[in-house]
Amino acid sequence: MSSQKLEISRRIFISVLTFLGISSFAFSQGLLTFEKSKLKIITSRGENIFDVELAVTERQQSQGLMFRRSMAANAGMLFDYGTLKQIQMWMKNTYIPLDMIFIDSNGKVTNIVERTIPESLIIISSRGRARAVLELNSGTASRLGIKEGDRVVHSIFR
Repeated sequence: MSSQKLEISRRIFISVLTFLGISSFAFSQGLLTFEKSKLKIITSRGENIFDVELAVTERQQSQGLMFRRSMAANAGMLFDYGTLKQIQMWMKNTYIPLDMIFIDSNGKVTNIVERTIPESLIIISSRGRARAVLELNSGTASRLGIKEGDRVVHSIFR
């Protein structure tokens, strides 16, 4: 067999092993599924509708968007903590760069952290107390003009 064919075979073999390693890790971790719902953000530019997954249990919140390689443009994940609190998150095992939108109990955006760094261990915090965090694809807040004070409409908010 030629060295070029051996190199191609080696790369395919490594790719398969990598895929199986990730798949078996995900399986062994018992990755969770999430209930889905619609969410609307009202900005000075208009209304934007998203299909969001809800992270409401501690296990769901711990997993979040970890191990995913992509997310639809109009998708996101809403972390509902139930009460106002100082929220801290990180990007460990999260491969998608995200915008994190912190929201109070009334659905008001309190602060936004844009373009988070995948797999970073840097702590990302709410500025003050928040009830929820909405994670969207990186750049979405800027692209849609989402700002502090904008309103998020979802059944978890008053």
